[in-house]
Amino acid sequence: MSKKTYFITGIDTDAGKTWVTGAFAKYLHSIGKKVITQKIAQTGCVNSSEDIERHRMMMGVNSFPEDEQGLTCPYIFSVPCSPHLAAEIDGGHIEVKKIEDARKELERRYDYVLSEGVGGLCVPMDRQTLLIDWLATQDMDTILVTTAKLGSINHTLMSLELLRTRGINVTALVYNFYPITREEIEKDNIRVFKDYLAKYYPKCLFITLGDMKKADTDITVFAPLV
Repeated sequence: MSKKTYFITGIDTDAGKTWVTGAFAKYLHSIGKKVITQKIAQTGCVNSSEDIERHRMMMGVNSFPEDEQGLTCPYIFSVPCSPHLAAEIDGGHIEVKKIEDARKELERRYDYVLSEGVGGLCVPMDRQTLLIDWLATQDMDTILVTTAKLGSINHTLMSLELLRTRGINVTALVYNFYPITREEIEKDNIRVFKDYLAKYYPKCLFITLGDMKKADTDITVFAPLV
């Protein structure tokens, strides 16, 4: 069986990365794939990652041994702020090799690894490295999560432009119907995004995802990624 790792990032914080990661993992789990999720760093938590816990709840499973081993969230910081500052406040720092080593171990154990980022693409990992700098050195297909909120067109196209200039493959753009907005705004957002993808990312999938808090949300939209 072929193995696959995806990196899930967002146009900014609160774009729905955790919900999309959990939904994708839920779909893979439902069709019998051996899948695990990772959060590269978690801020605003103590001892355990609330995003990993959300993934497990959405998947309908208990915690994995790898959660207890620290492989699924190598860094947890107490203050809810950018990871570089959260690390400094807690008296530490982030070493990206630790994140990479944890992911590689997960890849050895599982068929699918879904690695969720933190914040947006230009969040500092440390004082020298932005998330996009690190991501450009990794061999992972990227899923970008966007939303319906005001300003999403600008943030989405800038994120896609940045990913394109860094030579990072974007496998899918996931449109998260959150928050609820006017129908004509949603339709125009989708039109703009599809037009951009057709011009610059013709092989990139465009996926729409409904309210993940509803039990009847269609998670089969992730099927083309398997």
